[in-house]
This record gives sequence, structure tokens and C-alpha cells, in this order.
Amino acid sequence: MAEAAARARTRAHASAHARAHARATTNYLAVDLGASSGKMLLGRFDGERFDYHEVHRFENVPVRVLGSLHWDTLRLWHEITTGLSAYAHTYGAPLAGVSVDTWGVDFGLLDETGALLGNPYHYRDARVDTMVAKVAEVVPAEDLYATTGIQTMAINTLYQLYSMVQRRDPQLELAHTLLLTPDLFHYWLSGALTCEYTIASTTQMLDVHERQWATARLRELAIPTDILLPPLPPGTVIGEVRGEVAGEAGLAGDVPVIATGGHDTAGAVAAIPDLDQHSAFISSGTWSLVGMEVPQPIVTDTGRILNITNEGGVGGTIRLLRNVPGLWLLQESKRQWEREGHVYDWEEIARQAADAAAFRSLIDPDAPEFLRPGDLPAAMRAFCARSAQPPPETVGEVARCCLESLALRYRWVLEALERLTGRTIETVHVVGGGSRNELLNQCTADAFGRPVVAGPVESSAIGNLMLQAVARGHLDGIAAGRRAVAASITRRTFEPQRRAEAWEEAFARFLGLLETRPAP
Repeated sequence: MAEAAARARTRAHASAHARAHARATTNYLAVDLGASSGKMLLGRFDGERFDYHEVHRFENVPVRVLGSLHWDTLRLWHEITTGLSAYAHTYGAPLAGVSVDTWGVDFGLLDETGALLGNPYHYRDARVDTMVAKVAEVVPAEDLYATTGIQTMAINTLYQLYSMVQRRDPQLELAHTLLLTPDLFHYWLSGALTCEYTIASTTQMLDVHERQWATARLRELAIPTDILLPPLPPGTVIGEVRGEVAGEAGLAGDVPVIATGGHDTAGAVAAIPDLDQHSAFISSGTWSLVGMEVPQPIVTDTGRILNITNEGGVGGTIRLLRNVPGLWLLQESKRQWEREGHVYDWEEIARQAADAAAFRSLIDPDAPEFLRPGDLPAAMRAFCARSAQPPPETVGEVARCCLESLALRYRWVLEALERLTGRTIETVHVVGGGSRNELLNQCTADAFGRPVVAGPVESSAIGNLMLQAVARGHLDGIAAGRRAVAASITRRTFEPQRRAEAWEEAFARFLGLLETRPAP
């Protein structure tokens, strides 16, 4: 009897140990900074799936001073350290890693002591307005695209730096090191000066074939190359959180700092389950990045004319895509209504958009008048009046105009990608904050005539967490990571509805707007 009791105790102990082991997790913290907001997401990985918890969320609001637009970089650093403290206070358990991902193209300059030279500029600052044409006078657009494979956009790092060359900006003359935004925060976290490959690929300064800086092209433009650090592959452990930062936050033990996919879209795409050669993605937020994952860059004259970009992905892949202004159109419209004293939440805007008449007014989201902050509803009305359309007047009409125009631009890009790759796109995966916009998802499915699978919402942060687990050896590669993400999230599918004729007519109108819009 005593022996049976002992066996029972042994079985009970083993069962309790198994339950405890099943509950054991490895904790990772993602710092995900978007162009309008930031968040810090905890991922608790149990070997099969992630359990996600939001630790901290905050606004990312630019600051205008003396006519220039800047990021509030020190405020963002304060929010990061606040989030680290919140994690330590709430959870306490050691972290297996922390990593920062951000929007692309922007940067900080350090002097020889490692101090930041001035507050980093915002990519929407007007200093770049004439730089595309000025760069083309030195390096023809065809030659630049053949080297970098990157879509020409005035916001790119190349044009920002060339504006500093043209103005003989003293910051550039004093600069010892250029750090792109996630690398800057990694430096403040760890003390390590690094440059991660996926964020470097957004600059239009990287040789897309060699995956190193295009130094010959940069020298033609008198852009200093000695301030650039060699790109590191995504998934590199670059150091540990500095003792000063860890101590103030109350973090337990040594915390590795990991350069995952520094560009938020690289992480977002890495986190998409079932992404294959017959599917495309839309990373939908302030910007919409519409693309496909391919093994090698596709750099052709057709791609250049279509303004298709080849950005660096994770696992040796290329993200063949085009940037579209995205929900910026609605975000800035909402800010304008608030400036006028009318406060609407997103649910009310969505309801009014759903009630508004379909296809009443369309715009080209890429038109230059929609790039800068300001009265975007007025800019849309002017665009529509100029193109002989009824201007959108109400909140619902403006929102509907934005969403239908975005869906039509998505179709244009997706069809261009099919031509470039020779692939047929059977499914479109929409991830990011915009995946919550049901009307935009349905419009996208209807415009393109293919199913849209929406989710995950926090794709950049989730990809960040998953790539940390890959870097630390807790996941066996990207494919295994995508399976773990699939087991951790829910998604929704939007099937095309029977309105093909109306969408074809709208698409024909939309193409006419692209042909007749005024030159930038």
C-alpha cells in the first residue's frame, strides 16, 4: 500500500512538473514604432505559440519648429524606457530579448563622441521638395534604379541627405555616424553602433544586388560614405541593454538587444502565415505597402516605370512592393475635422463611410498634394473639382472617397506585380492596423476580385517577436515562426461580392485620373 501511495505521489509530481513545464515561457519584448503611434508588445512563447500582451502604447506626434518638421525623438526614447519599466513592474521575469522596429528612411546623425546632432527630421518635411529632380541631374533615374532597385520617392534617405549637401548643412559636415531610426534606439539601448539590413534597404542608397552601400553612386552626389556602417543581417544579437537603462527600468538579468527586421514592414511580412508565391500582402497603416515576397530582386525598366521597389526582407528574401499613402489620408482628415471642432471616433467615421454613396468621388492617393500635413479634405475637394467629379463634402463622402481610391490603387499595384513576376495572385493578405477596416478590406476584395485575408493586426510587433525567437534559436527559421504565429492569432476572410461591373467602371475612371493629374 505504501508502495502504491509512493507511485501515486510520483505520478502526481510528474504531472505537476509537466503542467509547470507546459506553462513555462520565454519572454520577448517588441518596440514597434509606427509613423503615427508606438507600442510595446510582450510575446510569451511556450514552444508552440505566442501569448501576446500590450505593455505600453503611445502617440508619435511630429513637431514643427522654425518651419521644419521633426520627429519628437527624445519623447519616443522616454516612452521606450517607460515601457521597459512597465514590463519590469508588471511581469518581472527575465527577457530573452528586446528589439526595435520603425518606419523607414529617417535617421539621426551622431558626432564623434556619439552625441545626437540635432533632432531628426520628419520625412514629410518640405526640404526634399525639389531633390528628386536635382539628384536626377547628377545620376539619371535609370542608373539609380538599376543600382538600388528602389522606388523613387522624395521622402527617401538619399534625397534627404542630398538636400543637406545642397544647403551645406553643418550637421552633415560634423557627422561621424549615420544611424537609421531603429539603429539609433538600439544604440541608446545597448551602446552598439550598428546598421540593420532591412532598414538600410529603404534608403535608396543600398546596392540591391550586392546588398552593400552603393558608394560609387553616393560619391557622385557628394554624400559622405564614411558615416555609413556596414549592414548586418536581420536576426543579429548586437549586445545587451546597458546597465544604466536596465537598472533604472528594474529589468532582471542581462537582456539581449536583437536587430531583427529594423523596418516595420520586414517584420510585418515575416509574420504572415501562408504567404506563398500565389499570394500578395498589404501592410496597411499610415502607409500601405503592397507587394509580394520574391527570392531575388527584379530590376527592370518596366519596374522602374511602374515605380516598384525592391526592399530587403528577412531570410534572404526581397519584398517587391510599392508604397501607397494608405490610411494617412483618413488620419490627416480626422485631424482636420478636429481642428475645425468636430471630433469623430473611428467607428463613427466607418459607419458614415459605409452609408455614403459608392464611387461618387475618386482621387489618386499618390498625388503630391496629399503628401503634406494640412487640410486634406479641402485638397480632395480641389482634386475632384479639377477632374470634373462631385467634391466629397460630408465626413462619410470623404472617408468613402479615401477607401475606394485606396482599393483601386491596390488593384493597380497588384496587377503590376503580376506582370512583373509572371505569377497569378490568388489571395491577398492584409496585415497591420488597417486590417481592422472592414470596408477597406471588402473594397479591396471587390476591386481586385480575389479573397482578402485580414490579420494579424499587430503584424510588425508580432514579426519582431517571432524573429527574436528565431535569432535566439527558440524557433527553427521563418517557416516555423509563421506556423507559430498562425497558431497564435485569428484571421478573417473577405470574399469578393457580385459588383464586378461597377468596380470595372470605377477602375476605368481611376486610370483616367492617373493620366490627367498635374505633374508634381
